[in-house]
Amino acid sequence: MSARPEPPAYGDPVTAPFWAAAARRELVVQECEACGARQFTPRRLCLACGSDHVGWLRCSGVATVYSLTVSHLEVMPGVMPPYAVAIVALAEGPRMLTRLVGDRALTAAIDDPVVLAWEERDEAPPLPVFRVG
Repeated sequence: MSARPEPPAYGDPVTAPFWAAAARRELVVQECEACGARQFTPRRLCLACGSDHVGWLRCSGVATVYSLTVSHLEVMPGVMPPYAVAIVALAEGPRMLTRLVGDRALTAAIDDPVVLAWEERDEAPPLPVFRVG
């Protein structure tokens, strides 16, 4: 039995490892090999120390709501308003912009616990979204 082939590369050279992990349903953030700082979104250099030795850390998928808003505008096909957009603080440190999903998404509050979920897309890796606990 052969291993499942890797999906074709998605994104640019800096973001391709993030999207490859997403295709495997893994959320990753960058971790500096020089100073240990963690960051999201992917960049060529560490924001803390400027090192170009940044690797990837698999995240637990546990986070809390840091900030949120409910949008009443349709900006993406297939995402019908109203929907919640949030910045979540990952357990590993970085914050990321995402969408909240689930029955409580529109009534979520700051500091609510959330867990990673995946939104499937045609022709692209799935998007990490977060389900309100």
